[in-house]
Amino acid sequence: MIHSKTARYAAALVIGVAAVALVGCGSIGSLIQQKRNGHVETVHYATGAIGKSNQNARLPSWVPDQASSVSEAIRTTGSERILRFTLSDPKTLTACRPASASRTKATLTASWWPSGQESKTDQLCGTDWYVLVQATTVYAYRPETLPQP
Repeated sequence: MIHSKTARYAAALVIGVAAVALVGCGSIGSLIQQKRNGHVETVHYATGAIGKSNQNARLPSWVPDQASSVSEAIRTTGSERILRFTLSDPKTLTACRPASASRTKATLTASWWPSGQESKTDQLCGTDWYVLVQATTVYAYRPETLPQP
């Protein structure tokens, strides 16, 4: 009888720990969402700070920590990326300078990326991100630099 009582307590403990772990994962999952589709990975972050704190983060360092509603599509076999986020004050993009629009067309697509947006960019952020600010929404495009099959 003692062994079955001990076994029940042990089982209850394991189930309790698993439940806490799953609840914890759920709260993290609401902050970071990730989806893979072939050779494209899409990530969503509540803020730039959360995106940059992810150990596997690909979010560029020039994205302000206070950026919100961050979405990025990444070519996993190359360097092309499209990125969108919201800023209450776009003047916080201090790593950007005026530049001509990208001459390379984006091959990545996403529901949140307007077709042809890369051809409207007017800034360069970091060393290779073409950026367009429309009101409080920031669109950024990094062209492919690796040959694709």
